[in-house]
Amino acid sequence: MDKFTSLLSFTEVARCGSFSKAAEQLNMSRLQVSRHVQDVEKWLNLRLLHRTTRKVSLTVQGEEALVYCQKILSTVSDLESRAHSHNHELVGSIRVATPIGIGQHILLDAIEQFVLLHPKTNIQMVLSDNISQLVDERVDVALRYIDQPHEQLIARKLLHIDSVLCASPRYIANASELTSPEDLHQHNCLLHSSALQWRIVSSNSDDKITVKGNIQANEMGVLVESALRGLGIANIPCDLANGYLKSGELVEVLPFFYTPGNKLWAVYLSRNYQQKVVRAFIDFLAQRWDKDIVKYQP
Repeated sequence: MDKFTSLLSFTEVARCGSFSKAAEQLNMSRLQVSRHVQDVEKWLNLRLLHRTTRKVSLTVQGEEALVYCQKILSTVSDLESRAHSHNHELVGSIRVATPIGIGQHILLDAIEQFVLLHPKTNIQMVLSDNISQLVDERVDVALRYIDQPHEQLIARKLLHIDSVLCASPRYIANASELTSPEDLHQHNCLLHSSALQWRIVSSNSDDKITVKGNIQANEMGVLVESALRGLGIANIPCDLANGYLKSGELVEVLPFFYTPGNKLWAVYLSRNYQQKVVRAFIDFLAQRWDKDIVKYQP
């Protein structure tokens, strides 16, 4: 029994919830993966998976075993990285969960530089604006906009990204007056599914405004494109908005008010079993993003 391959097969089936999908990810046949999982079950004398014609799910014993298997695989990977440490090379894979907008923009820029510095690393991005389950998605580190990380997670604050209310010049030219946050009720607001209220701050007020509009999306890039097309007002993170503000394709609305934006954190499960390459990647992001992203000022 090749215990390492068998453990790898089991963890991939648990992540995918499917023998076929796991086989595809591991470049094996479905039969090979099934046999590997059976070997693990015989070795541990435990039933690890519920198998039906429609889905595969973990038993209670399987959930407990999965945690230990992931630790073993992580430790083996870390050992491989350390074996190359004599020549100061980083070796290994990193699986990063990230919001789509970050992944397509500033994270991709950072990854480009990281792999140039460390050519024996490879990075897999899981692009989603939903909170990823670190265990289920087999994610090493997740980048998340959150005010305060969950107490069961280890987290490192990377930077703060301001946001800005903006629209296209065409929309502004044809829109009704907009001088106070209350005026937003008379405008078409482009909404992210996770933020149906906008927090708007001034020197003497701090309010949450419930806004409405005819376009809603769970991906910020869609809202940016909608704003560029003159379809309404969007609350856009400044890492995405600043270039368009500079070019004049978008203009700020309510410039004497402030939308606070969000903190971006790197979150992960445990320091004890974190691979050297993952630690290096998080350190690299923290050093590269050592300044908060604020609104473009002409």
